[in-house]
Amino acid sequence: MKIVIDTNVLISGVFFGGFPRKILRASVEGRVKACANMEILNEYQEIIREMVRRKQGNIDVSILNPLIRSMEIIEPASQIEICRDPDDDKFINCARDAQAMYIVSGDKDLLVIQQFENISIVTAKEFCERYLKDD
Repeated sequence: MKIVIDTNVLISGVFFGGFPRKILRASVEGRVKACANMEILNEYQEIIREMVRRKQGNIDVSILNPLIRSMEIIEPASQIEICRDPDDDKFINCARDAQAMYIVSGDKDLLVIQQFENISIVTAKEFCERYLKDD
């Protein structure tokens, strides 16, 4: 199953744990396939650098590098403009281009959409309750 992980879920998983970390581990272990394009990867790296600079949370580098290596990098093709925050359209576009089933997010601007084409937009908790129950 292919998913796109919003930056806020990645950051929560890397720095704080909980349901987001379960999703990151499932991706590293190959139980789900996380997809991203270069715009998303660049945002991940920028936000992580800023969090480290501010010394917020406890970074779990043991999950971050394997996660990035395990991701499927998608070449952008779609130009969907649907989010009330245009910066979030990149997640919709990536999910569409990857033919992902889910976008996992904590962002209300994405969550309010709930569904786009065949892509469900869910929280980390919802995703874990549906697909990672045994973790």
